[in-house]
Amino acid sequence: MLNYRVDPGLLQSFIPAGTELDFFQQQTFISVVGFQFLHARIRGLAIPWHGNFPEVNLRFYVRRRGPEGWRRGVVFLRELVPRLAIALVARTVYNEPYAAAPMRHRWDPAPAPGLPHTAAYSWQWPQTWNEMTISVRAEPQPMVPGSEAEFIAEHYWGYTAQRDGSTLEYQVEHPPWRVWTAEATSLTGDLRACYGPALGECLQGPPSSAFLAEGSKVEVYGGARITLSHQGSQAPSSPCRPH
Repeated sequence: MLNYRVDPGLLQSFIPAGTELDFFQQQTFISVVGFQFLHARIRGLAIPWHGNFPEVNLRFYVRRRGPEGWRRGVVFLRELVPRLAIALVARTVYNEPYAAAPMRHRWDPAPAPGLPHTAAYSWQWPQTWNEMTISVRAEPQPMVPGSEAEFIAEHYWGYTAQRDGSTLEYQVEHPPWRVWTAEATSLTGDLRACYGPALGECLQGPPSSAFLAEGSKVEVYGGARITLSHQGSQAPSSPCRPH
């Protein structure tokens, strides 16, 4: 997870109805996230040849007040997978911003004790190969309460704007992850072509934070529609926050 501070104004048009931006220490973030789907199932059923695959997504963070208090969630700006069928189903049924692209993933374990491990995700869009990498050492640790890593990872709701103006809200469940803090990162390629000029520009510099999560079993529950009007925040003057 590579996390970048951005101007809230860049995200206003993407905020689903009924939600508002979620801030950490008065800052707004987007994240480039690469991960592996392993043994994926839909309603308990395995889909042949579509159970294991990588995904790279760009997301930001919102919240919505529920009966129990604030529900902190994510909104996806782009989700890339290597299988066209997955992208078509997600776009058609859920209106999720999926697209199919050639992708590669690698995990390079430490060649000797004390040396770094490296994870990398690569994707071609439209003709340029883009790549995110992260290098870490030692063993993963529990997230520090109140840290930026906890803010990024501990969002357990998802929100997707629908074509009729409503919002699909769904719950995500997984145990808290252990994480490695990044020793080194890179994000290269034509990011403006992939994510648009404004957001692509914000991804040019070093991230505000970066970490590698251990992962776990994840449950995604069926969604419900909400139709409230969204709330926004006043935008600062500059398009990207300083790193």
